[in-house]
Amino acid sequence: MTNASETTLARPARPGFRIDLRTAAPFIALAVLLVFGALLNPNFVSAANLINVLTRCAFIAIIAVGATFVIAAGGLDLSVGSMAAFIAGSMILVMNSMGSEASVGVIALSMVIALGIGAACGLANGLVTTVGRIEPFIVTLGTMGIFRALVIWLAEGGSIAMKDQELRAVYRPVYFGTVAGIPIPVLVFLAVAAVAAFILYKTRFGRHVLAVGSNEDVARYSGIPVGRVRTLTYVVQGVCVAIAVLVYVPRLGAATPTTGLLWELQAITAVVIGGTALRGGTGRVWGTLCGALILEVVGNIMVLSDLVSEYLIGAVQGAIIIIAMLVQRSMMRRA
Repeated sequence: MTNASETTLARPARPGFRIDLRTAAPFIALAVLLVFGALLNPNFVSAANLINVLTRCAFIAIIAVGATFVIAAGGLDLSVGSMAAFIAGSMILVMNSMGSEASVGVIALSMVIALGIGAACGLANGLVTTVGRIEPFIVTLGTMGIFRALVIWLAEGGSIAMKDQELRAVYRPVYFGTVAGIPIPVLVFLAVAAVAAFILYKTRFGRHVLAVGSNEDVARYSGIPVGRVRTLTYVVQGVCVAIAVLVYVPRLGAATPTTGLLWELQAITAVVIGGTALRGGTGRVWGTLCGALILEVVGNIMVLSDLVSEYLIGAVQGAIIIIAMLVQRSMMRRA
């Protein structure tokens, strides 16, 4: 006679819908924060405030998309904030050197140069890391200091501002303008995320990125050019930083030695909150966008409420990345 427990074990598993908590967690956390913010202050859920939150998170969201590639491949880039300041300062100097003619052509050429500088900075980080065989933490810590020092030198200790007000007026809509009611920075970071998601999930390069981050030795034995793949992820990061700068410059029309300060912390935090493991091997682009939104929502709630001083936003963000890493590690142990 068949035992009842054996009969139970022999039954086929029922098909059902299973939720991947690692993927869903950041979106659940964002939903909870939105409800919490609405309960604290009704103005939080106003259309104007939510649009402001989306627009302000654009810079970090775009940079964090690039960081997703670097971290998914097992790397790390601490120089993105200083790189952003350097690119912004260089771009403004280029525009200032082109005379007083306010035209779209001047802005377009400056944008192309900014993208080239971003790619070159990323390439430098990648080559020193892979060819020099130095830990990415050390390399990007060094270039963080180099880029920041270059900005201070270019600004002569002050700020680098757009001199031509007419040119600035032509450029301002890139940050303050809208298309069908949607702010241009929001459209930009959604477009960047869509392209990045396609590259990471649907192309050979994306598969190589995840393979390198998962197991470098196995990837190398499989014929994947590990050094080239890792270097290209830093180039992607540099281009994403440059795109963020293109949207950032028209906001203030200037670059200072403090531009981009702590952006590297926010970008890495957004990536980790979004479900990408710091050890590499996984990459969640849409989760990264959600992580960037969570950081901006937390900051916005702190500004609109009196629970915690808004001057402690950096401390809260630092605590968030520690908590996210602890949660991520506990999930890995259970898996």
